[in-house]
Amino acid sequence: MSSNSPKDFVESLKGHAVIVRLNNGTDYKGILACLDERMNVALEQTEEYVEGELIEKYNDAFIRGNNVFYIRAIEEE
Repeated sequence: MSSNSPKDFVESLKGHAVIVRLNNGTDYKGILACLDERMNVALEQTEEYVEGELIEKYNDAFIRGNNVFYIRAIEEE
């Protein structure tokens, strides 16, 4: 039986491509750089999408944990 918590799962995604969906529906796609105990997220090579449309590209993005709806791994091709 595995005792991995959701935080353990997200920790395993460090250095990998993820999508972070915010409570307002905005998506951020990028490389997960780090996160802390409050699930604040730092992304690198980040793209911001609203309703599926690319809005902006950022080198780094920092997202407060209370704004995060979910974090999902992007399957690598």
